[in-house]
Amino acid sequence: MSFSTLGLHADLLSVLDTLGYQMPTPIQLTAIPEVLAGHDVMAGAQTGTGKTAAFALPLIQRHLMRETSEKAIRVLVLTPTRELAQQVHQSFVKYSQGLGLNAVVAYGGASINPQIDALNAGCDVLVATPGRLLELAMKQLIDLSTVETLVLDEADRMLDMGFIIDIERILKRLPETRQTLFFSATFNDEVFALSKTILNQPKLIEVAERNATAAKVEQRFYEVDNKRKAGLIAYLIGSKNWQQVLIFTRTKQAVDDLVKELEKDGISAAGVHGDKSQGARDRGLEEFKMGQVRALVATDVAARGLDIQQLQYVINFELPYNAEDYIHRIGRTGRAGQEGLAVSLVSAKEKYLLEDIEKLTGEHFVLQWMEGFEPNMMAQEEQASPKRKPSKKALRAKALGQGGASKPKSGKPRRR
Repeated sequence: MSFSTLGLHADLLSVLDTLGYQMPTPIQLTAIPEVLAGHDVMAGAQTGTGKTAAFALPLIQRHLMRETSEKAIRVLVLTPTRELAQQVHQSFVKYSQGLGLNAVVAYGGASINPQIDALNAGCDVLVATPGRLLELAMKQLIDLSTVETLVLDEADRMLDMGFIIDIERILKRLPETRQTLFFSATFNDEVFALSKTILNQPKLIEVAERNATAAKVEQRFYEVDNKRKAGLIAYLIGSKNWQQVLIFTRTKQAVDDLVKELEKDGISAAGVHGDKSQGARDRGLEEFKMGQVRALVATDVAARGLDIQQLQYVINFELPYNAEDYIHRIGRTGRAGQEGLAVSLVSAKEKYLLEDIEKLTGEHFVLQWMEGFEPNMMAQEEQASPKRKPSKKALRAKALGQGGASKPKSGKPRRR
């Protein structure tokens, strides 16, 4: 079945043909008719299966069918990260070339003035992160009263990153009568709870088993001591001559430390995390895409939104505290039906996180030992302690810089 069978405009079909898009993916085949029909949609599909086009194409089609040429924000797409906002914006630009649609992207960490200039020049589709959107709205620099369709891309990640209050504030500024679309690779209980409050009789679309990993991504798990993880990564990249590897850590400090360690081993590397300026993040990503550095080390801020063609290798330096993030991390490889390899390094203290991933995906993973990097089982036994483990919520908050470190007691009463 081709895109022409979906009732898309001839001009839009011409653009798709120029881009080499011949056959719609399952999520596109299922979601496009529902979006075109004006239904609210809650759609889930594996990472790399074309979710962005599944909502972008029918919304561009609606723009082409609109009788008025007056510029107004008709479509608002909310994303959790700057990288994903950039990717979605680029997709709208690519799919609508020559069709008279103006798409604007707005996100924090960058100068607001060029974004304001772009909005003032006329905007049909606005792709934004919640914080920057609220800043623009509160300064009365945008009018959201004309929004016809709201898209929450990676809705689960936005809730996980604590954007629920921002989302509620944004919803109050939107027309009550509108189309709302949820698109994500994973759906958790929080997303379903939110969907019941803001979606109107949504069409639930799942083209694969919920929270499933990409089918063509081989997953390997190596048990290794924490202090030997950097050495094992350098060995894998060097001995196997991997030229482009995306590596995920949990914390910003771990990104910086690992970049330094890889550089010491002669492996060119760049780091991406939330404390870096947008310009530095863009440079690091561009150097990686161009092959100027072999390894890009990132926190989960980059797990959603990185679209690197032909990326074969992803390494989890540390397992994420949120099991859903594992799916998104390894989904950076094996895109568009290609094969990929995801390697995860697991210390003794992370085995409970591996259990969470197995529970979420319904898969069982066997821990392997890499010759020369076998874990020190005696040390693990000595470190075993009956103390209660900190909660995953507390650990994730600490990794994101949201948890306050314990402070020495000063003898003064704590203010409440």
